[in-house]
Amino acid sequence: MTTPLRRSRRGRPAPGLAVLAVLAAGFVLAPRLMAGGMQPPPAAPTAPAQPPAQPAPQPPAQPRAIPGQPPAFRAGVEVVSLNVTVTDQTGHYITDLKRSDFQVYEDGVQQDLSYFDATHLPLALALLLDTSASMQEKLGTVQQAAIGFARHLRPQDLAEVIDFDSRVQVLQPFTSNEQALQQAILQTSAGGSTSLYNAIYIALNELKKVVEAHPDEVRRQAIIVLSDGEDTSSLVSFDEVMDLAKRSETAIYTIGLRTDDPYVSRPGFQEADYVMRQLAEQTGGRSFFPTKLSDLAGVYGQIGDELSSQYRLGYISKNQRRDGTWRRIVVRVSRPDAIVRTKLGYYAPTTSR
Repeated sequence: MTTPLRRSRRGRPAPGLAVLAVLAAGFVLAPRLMAGGMQPPPAAPTAPAQPPAQPAPQPPAQPRAIPGQPPAFRAGVEVVSLNVTVTDQTGHYITDLKRSDFQVYEDGVQQDLSYFDATHLPLALALLLDTSASMQEKLGTVQQAAIGFARHLRPQDLAEVIDFDSRVQVLQPFTSNEQALQQAILQTSAGGSTSLYNAIYIALNELKKVVEAHPDEVRRQAIIVLSDGEDTSSLVSFDEVMDLAKRSETAIYTIGLRTDDPYVSRPGFQEADYVMRQLAEQTGGRSFFPTKLSDLAGVYGQIGDELSSQYRLGYISKNQRRDGTWRRIVVRVSRPDAIVRTKLGYYAPTTSR
């Protein structure tokens, strides 16, 4: 089902909470896009007249990770999860590190790891393709590159296909069926303007629904988005999308296609490159700017290699204040000259959660 998005021009004021609520709820007319999105909070239960006496509060026990199994954490314990990529100076992935090789700092304070996994955990992946009018001559190559990436997904991985131009369409909801993903990619056709921010906003909420539907599974979340230009018709702003991305556990990989475009140096393209770089850097992903269509398959291959070479770390913050503030994260490893990449931080929980 297709959901038309009302066109908006650059420089228009941010849509505000009402528009965001419509996007998250699925635009009313398209429940398939965002069905089961933001739900109203449940009514508070009626307190008993004489509540039973409660024991004195105890500090939460540190969870124990069992090799080969997802971690089990006590209810109410806020766990900060990190997907960490480590490379050497030549860009080769370092995959033989141990738990003791990692040091994690939050606002300068070293944290105690409560979870470590060096195995290739299952993925929940959103594959976003720009199908605006400027993609007409490039779309065939883009489709084949995306299909090549989909073929390397494992049976335990889940992926969805979203295309965006003036509208955003979920062509294939999350599935592990490789054939279904390929068919969805081949359904894409070019036309219209570019609603990049709308597409990422919807993809982030779609990933959130997958996680909420399978609370006992540990999956790495990622978005791979390809676009050849600037956003021209989204209802949501870059700042709103960035805020949502930073509140998620999703790494965003961006591909800015710049093939023989005579206008590639104009301000709009420079802003688009900045957007692509920021989305990747803030979430622990990576940005690519291929100038030849023939390089595209290799870019998707590099992303696939990275996703299969990451470490999963978890810790319970020593800062127990539920103040909603931004907390900066730095991860270091004991290997000399290693380069570490992960998300730059997270927002602390609040008492209203």
